[in-house]
Amino acid sequence: MLQVGKNIVLTASIRRAVQLQCSGAVVRNVSSSGVVHASAAAQSSSDQPKPNRSFVMNLFSGKLQTAELFPYPEPLNEEQREYVQAFIDPTVKFYTEVNDAARNDATASVEKAVVDALWEQGFLGPFIPTEYGGLGLSNAQSVRLSEISGSYDLGMSIYAGAHQTIGTKGILMYGNKEQKEKYLPQLSTGRVFGAFALTEPGTGSDAASVKTKAVLSPCGKYYILNGSKLWCSGGGIANIFTTFAQTEVVDPKTGEKKSKMSAFIVERGFEGVSTGPPEDKMGIKCSVTTEVFFDDAKVPVENLLGEIGNGFKIAVNILNSGRFGLGAMLSGTMKTCVEKAAEHVSNRVQFKRKLVEFENVQEKLAMMATYHYVAQSLTYMVAGNMDKGSVDFHLEAAVSKVFCTEAAWYVCDEAIQLLGGNGFMKSSGLERFLRDMRIFRIFEGANDVLRMFIALTGIQKAGNDLRGLQKALKNPLGNMGVILAEGTKRAGRSVGVGGTDLRPFVASELQNAAKQCAESMDMFSKTIESLLVKHGKGVVERQFQLARVADSAIDIYTMAAVLSRATRASKRGLSSASHELLMAQIWCQEASSRVQRNINRIHSGSFKEHYQRLAQVARNVSERRGLPHTNPLEID
Repeated sequence: MLQVGKNIVLTASIRRAVQLQCSGAVVRNVSSSGVVHASAAAQSSSDQPKPNRSFVMNLFSGKLQTAELFPYPEPLNEEQREYVQAFIDPTVKFYTEVNDAARNDATASVEKAVVDALWEQGFLGPFIPTEYGGLGLSNAQSVRLSEISGSYDLGMSIYAGAHQTIGTKGILMYGNKEQKEKYLPQLSTGRVFGAFALTEPGTGSDAASVKTKAVLSPCGKYYILNGSKLWCSGGGIANIFTTFAQTEVVDPKTGEKKSKMSAFIVERGFEGVSTGPPEDKMGIKCSVTTEVFFDDAKVPVENLLGEIGNGFKIAVNILNSGRFGLGAMLSGTMKTCVEKAAEHVSNRVQFKRKLVEFENVQEKLAMMATYHYVAQSLTYMVAGNMDKGSVDFHLEAAVSKVFCTEAAWYVCDEAIQLLGGNGFMKSSGLERFLRDMRIFRIFEGANDVLRMFIALTGIQKAGNDLRGLQKALKNPLGNMGVILAEGTKRAGRSVGVGGTDLRPFVASELQNAAKQCAESMDMFSKTIESLLVKHGKGVVERQFQLARVADSAIDIYTMAAVLSRATRASKRGLSSASHELLMAQIWCQEASSRVQRNINRIHSGSFKEHYQRLAQVARNVSERRGLPHTNPLEID
């Protein structure tokens, strides 16, 4: 029988560490009716929370949650499709006839006529409801337009996107009636830009540790803000800033005073608000990134956004709600990269053969197309589930952000390689894409930090489930259903039977691919359990292993997403169905192999020693502030 020690369940301090690891989600259980394994279904609904609908979250506990996976989401009705279709041609026309990506990059600015066209087309208020002058687009509808923008100009995508999402969503999600009526019309049609002011010179991924302070004035009419914000996208053109600062909060039960982050709507015109000069960046140069300064800035109390002390939750939920948009932009970028590469290798002749006839070229082009397919599948799955009312999408959004940003780098780099010298030239446009997309792996949650968020949040859920089993073992007669279900699952898994089965959900052509994914899932959940049993709460410090846990979770979710999408194509008889089935098979082969390799590295004794060597080398380099080894021509 499973032995569950008292240190297996993550403590409150570690749960806090999970939140502070990134600007990520506060995980919560909500009511749902999703399909889960019998171990969860057997629990009494009267004293247990309803199951979380997240596929990735449940993956860590070895539970198959298909509510937001199969079938592939179809969030738009015919009227909604027609509505977004009406914006596609104007969007393409704007990027091909009005906007000049090369000029934007060269001058690090956007011409007034181009900005005017953005406002006139309504492109800067996509999420804002129509009653406030916006387009009222759903997440899936906005993804379609973001794909188009990303296929032409990532700099302009961020110029507009920082305003559209993080610059306005705080007011949209948390503003009261008066705040919405005052600010949303300005942000949708009033030619007023919004920005998101969170990062500070000493605060990056640890979002809760901001130093900017807001103190209530003696008259009680204002908050006095002092501090500064760093790298504010659109800070140079914004007039409205969603700003975060530490405030004094009194616990109503104990009377104890604490410092907690709160959110504010700050106008550039307020006394004491100013911005610095534009930053000189590697890419996305036309997005005017600046510092923002608050020097005894007077913010009216009615500009408090949400509740006092609730700023951390507001910040992370704004970021969570917009992460899928980065994947949408980069899906468009990847599409253009694949098209440029396909054009080149289909025409270029070397050694009396077209490049596409060489197998190494075929492998590159096929994998580029497959990476795009996976990224696009993730983006529309997350957006579609959000539109259908999902509130358990936080891990999926993080997975999407990590995968899409890294896939885009891979695809663009391979496109440059296939074009050879032509790809290195500015005229190809690929070098601009490469410079522009580099920041996507850093902002809105650095990928390395998001990996820790994915791993630790999932492990926390698995730890809580193990604690539930531990309680059940104390009263076996009253919890026989839970114990038998868990025991059966573990016994079957140990002998290779009774494991996860995805085959009923997928097309006949994908049976083997589904088996590969399911085997990866079972191997993964068994590994999570062993890590918890072995390390308990100390697992939070096992970051070499946690990185492999996160990569495995990412690979498994991507496999499941493409299985779902390709099955949709097959069932609907789409013209691309056979092509999609091929890519799903390719991906499951590639990803399942990586999962096995990563899990082997988690358990391997030799890799434990390998990680120790890496840690020592890193310490040596850090102590020397550079390379400790000598040049071959030098003698100590």
